[in-house]
Amino acid sequence: MQLTWIDWAVVALYFLFNIGIGLYYKARAGKNISEFFLSGRNVPWWLAGTSMVATTFAADTPLVVTGFVAKNGIAGNWVWWNLVASGMMTVFFYARLWRRSGVMTDIEFSEIRYAGKPAAFLRGFRALYLGIPINCIVLGWVNLAMVKILMLILGVEKWQALVIVVGMIALTSFISTLAGLWGVLVTDVFQFVIKMGMVIALAVFAIAAVGGMGAMKTKLLAIDAARQG
Repeated sequence: MQLTWIDWAVVALYFLFNIGIGLYYKARAGKNISEFFLSGRNVPWWLAGTSMVATTFAADTPLVVTGFVAKNGIAGNWVWWNLVASGMMTVFFYARLWRRSGVMTDIEFSEIRYAGKPAAFLRGFRALYLGIPINCIVLGWVNLAMVKILMLILGVEKWQALVIVVGMIALTSFISTLAGLWGVLVTDVFQFVIKMGMVIALAVFAIAAVGGMGAMKTKLLAIDAARQG
């Protein structure tokens, strides 16, 4: 794919807007620790919710969901649909308890719920387990997806795509460090609007490219029959 100067201008504006959000919330995040890590405990529900959805909607999402559906049909989505139950429990049951406890992090709740050395061990274990292996796995698959996308779109080598991804990670870290949670929340919403708009537009163009919904169903049935035969 050959990108024109207009494409690069849009990319530049996107990054500049994200940096602008970081600069805008810099002063607010610098007031105290609560503002930096918790947005002063004053985040609207819709902002927090949209940020959570945007966080799970990364570069890997369209690729992995497409793979699930292609391999197992619509039912393949239950790999991640099953998380709805725990998500609803968190929102309607645990969230108010966490807020009332005044904790700053999820793992901090362990030493309030339990006591003594076992509680301290549990807190330390969860901090290390969630902070290192789990985070590394999540970051690994998200960034690998971005590397593959960049290799396809820009036609670059893998190491070049890795350099670009590292640069984007550095920029994201800079904005997060600058603006705290407020900056993260607002940039998440901005990115979510763009991503949702683009995937909807892509779906429309993709269906049109194969001749419409009817033609797509016919082709999918033929593929499924050939696979089973």
